[in-house]
Amino acid sequence: MSHATPPAEAGLLRIQEVASELGLTTRAIRYYEEIGLLKPAARTEGAYRLFGPDDVERLRFIKGLRDDAGFSLTEIAALLEDEVARARNRERFRATDDRDERRAIVADATTRIDRQIETLRGKIERLETMVREADARRAHLQQHLAEIEAALEPVDHHDAAGGAR
Repeated sequence: MSHATPPAEAGLLRIQEVASELGLTTRAIRYYEEIGLLKPAARTEGAYRLFGPDDVERLRFIKGLRDDAGFSLTEIAALLEDEVARARNRERFRATDDRDERRAIVADATTRIDRQIETLRGKIERLETMVREADARRAHLQQHLAEIEAALEPVDHHDAAGGAR
């Protein structure tokens, strides 16, 4: 669907504006759209992508998961899919009084949350491994430093009683 409304009037931003606001490249935003992480709110008659506030927040969330938490795009896609499903499940749950349907909705939501927890725990385990490896490298360097310091200590040619050896 194309919109002839200028972005400023519709409250929508062009890709360059979004990229600048979030510190992303336009190429990254296009790639996120290509792999299904994002769908622009609209397009102009000239086929320019237009992004609304929800799109900007989604991109900010993606960027945070990628840059701050180190998630892969595959992990981000799964987390985003589960968040969309969670919102859909919430609406379905509120719209029905059928116990079996509500039970199925809660079961689906629980499965999705369990998958998110598994993803997050996997990230924690990878980070803990990285910390242990960095600690080992630091200990190795400290050992080298101790050896260097020991080699620099002056040799004492007197015994404890003050006499020469």
